[in-house]
Amino acid sequence: MFAVYADSIDAKDPLKGLVVGERPEPLVPDGWTTVTVKAASINHHDVWSLRGVGLRDESLPMILGCDAAGLDEDGNEVIVHAVISDPTWIGDETLDPRRSLLSERFQGTFAERVAVPRRNVIAKPAGLSMAEAATLPTAWLTAYRMLFTQADLQPGDAVLVQGAGGGVATAAISLAAAAGFRVYATSRDETKRARALEIGAHEVFDSQERLPVKVDAVIETVGAATWSHSIKSMRPGGTLVISGATSGDAPTHAELTRIFFQQMRVHGSTMGTRDELRRLAEFMALTGTKPLIDSVIPMEQAADGIARIAAGDVFGKIVLTR
Repeated sequence: MFAVYADSIDAKDPLKGLVVGERPEPLVPDGWTTVTVKAASINHHDVWSLRGVGLRDESLPMILGCDAAGLDEDGNEVIVHAVISDPTWIGDETLDPRRSLLSERFQGTFAERVAVPRRNVIAKPAGLSMAEAATLPTAWLTAYRMLFTQADLQPGDAVLVQGAGGGVATAAISLAAAAGFRVYATSRDETKRARALEIGAHEVFDSQERLPVKVDAVIETVGAATWSHSIKSMRPGGTLVISGATSGDAPTHAELTRIFFQQMRVHGSTMGTRDELRRLAEFMALTGTKPLIDSVIPMEQAADGIARIAAGDVFGKIVLTR
């Protein structure tokens, strides 16, 4: 079958190991099913995989991709949940120490078909297209969990979203605005700041610019470059939720004194549960919120999309279609 996969790993030149070609049909263990992929979206995870982060040489060749929307074996429109937990695990799948994402130990979604546990398939709301639904399982689910589970914000609260433009950040801006939060967003890029206003941010700022108020929570995915600014932008008792560190994980100023003296919380967050994915899809259907899609391209052009993700040349999600 057609597939986009990693055949080798190169930390400096991630696209060097990318192959667009053919792979065997997926193996389907007991309790698993196949989904015919109609759309899949690209994430930073795919770039990290090609660099060897979370993907080992012994797992190659590995079909890339975490996100997908398509048709189940009965022809129903579905969304694939990318977190694969141990079959014996009970509770929050993201806390399973044996968990993995599609394309780490199990073949991913950039293919004609993908095999997943039956429990990892949820119904796609009729109000979302295949391309829109394919953006949800990683970036939008991560943003949903950060805002509503980890930060525990209430309507009217103020939230800062760092790094407008990336998939998680743009999702967080849209979701926060739809939920009635006051949304502040930052970016070094003037065009991206303008786009952030279009999708729901109330005010936008340069990356290190001082905010007019102290916020209740910060959605952090940039890491080292914005960490100090994030801490300084929060009120006493505020919550910083971090799910990534695209600029590095070792900030020059950790702001530990400010964190403990002002009793701030720092909360890590990774992906989300099947139930959260189901609630996210329902939230979007009920509110009419639409995922921000940068571009839709044929899966055969996956290398172009991954190159743009690696360069940071996106605002929203890049979706691959079959």
